[in-house]
Amino acid sequence: MSGDHPTHIVVMGVTGCGKTTVGRKLSELLSATFLDADDLHPPANIEKMSAGKPLTDEDREPWLEAVRDWLQTQSADERNAVIACSALKRRYREIIRGVSTPVLFVHLDGSRVVIGHRLAERGGHFMPPSLLDSQFAALEPLAADEAGMVLSIDPTPEDIVRVVADFLDEERKVAQ
Repeated sequence: MSGDHPTHIVVMGVTGCGKTTVGRKLSELLSATFLDADDLHPPANIEKMSAGKPLTDEDREPWLEAVRDWLQTQSADERNAVIACSALKRRYREIIRGVSTPVLFVHLDGSRVVIGHRLAERGGHFMPPSLLDSQFAALEPLAADEAGMVLSIDPTPEDIVRVVADFLDEERKVAQ
């Protein structure tokens, strides 16, 4: 992610797809700042999800604005950034895109069964497995006019990171 201008990557998808794992590894490889967008949720959102209640669009809006604002701070400081954020709907992604730096969305895609198994094995997270169906119901895949890529969660996180890094290298060569 070198070049004249910073680049931001949003690793997106439903809960349990591996956003944080892939995001951390990607940020390390690219020497970018990393944040898990879960850390930006207000306490009321955490309480609601912990109680097994899905968030509404109204619940998510201040959180998405906080994600956008964090990315804008990275832009202002001329830092590359990677953030793990569900970004399930196009209108959510439009809020996030409201920064002065290009944003690439990397959608980690997997089956309900595989992700359900992952969630059953995951401990210590506020998001209960019971909310997975609501996440899949809300998910709007990336449209052709959105800067991004859809990658299967079947390969290892390292292999997923390599695909993203190779894509960024190719994009940089084309831009030169």
